[in-house]
Amino acid sequence: MTDFRSLFTVDCSLFTVHLQMDQLVIAGKPYSSRLLVGTGKYKDFAQTREAIEASGAQIVTVAIRRTNIGQNPGEPNLLDVLTPQRYTILPNTAGCYSAQDAVRTLRLARELLDGHDLVKLEVLGDPNTLYPNMVETLSAAETLVKEGFKVMVYTSDDPIIARQLEQIGCVAVMPLASLIGSGMGILNPWNLQIIIDNATVPVLVDAGVGTASDAAIAMELGCDGVLMNTAIAAAQDPVLMASAMKKAVQAGREACLAGRMPKKLYAAVSSSPAGGVIAASASRGKAA
Repeated sequence: MTDFRSLFTVDCSLFTVHLQMDQLVIAGKPYSSRLLVGTGKYKDFAQTREAIEASGAQIVTVAIRRTNIGQNPGEPNLLDVLTPQRYTILPNTAGCYSAQDAVRTLRLARELLDGHDLVKLEVLGDPNTLYPNMVETLSAAETLVKEGFKVMVYTSDDPIIARQLEQIGCVAVMPLASLIGSGMGILNPWNLQIIIDNATVPVLVDAGVGTASDAAIAMELGCDGVLMNTAIAAAQDPVLMASAMKKAVQAGREACLAGRMPKKLYAAVSSSPAGGVIAASASRGKAA
């Protein structure tokens, strides 16, 4: 007699193996986690460490202009709690408003991190919205790629700009879902989908993710990953929220791999109060 329970166990284990093999690859290096996290806005380094551990993230982005990773010898060093041996430290240029400042900041980061060349570029255009200045971003990207940096780049959700950044040589494009720190979620899924469908490098949603459902939706659309900071750090319980975001990203990825059911128009049949049967046409929205 066939043991259906054993078949189910085998199927589940094969699916688990498949997910383990489904890795995010950036600049030739594989990562099992598709959630990237920031290090700002936590109450202290201890909470930062706990939340990042709960997130399961392997890539951790650090604002070089705001966080000490060795440039200020007399201050607490983030690398004492998040070591480069355990995490891929991703220096970013948050707070830079020109290509010149961004390039200078990442050159400093490379010196502090012993030649580390994977970086996150962002050049802001407005201090209130933190919307990117794409003219300066393109300029900085060109310079950094020529200098041997592996550039992951924060960008608007303009598909043409995303393609230009890829052509320059960026190893990942990171379109915003909505404004940094706003928590408004994905406001323009159509542009995001165009970027995903046409990119040959990883596409990671960056900025605006506020809830676990936002993260899941981004992954269901086909994004390769999600980067977030405020959604976790500003939660009432950052550690618990980090755990929730980990599960959301994984669930969204699994749903994307599984493939959604086809959308159909169908007749919904229900009983009327008088006992008659009314067939409602889903396509016309009126009784048949």
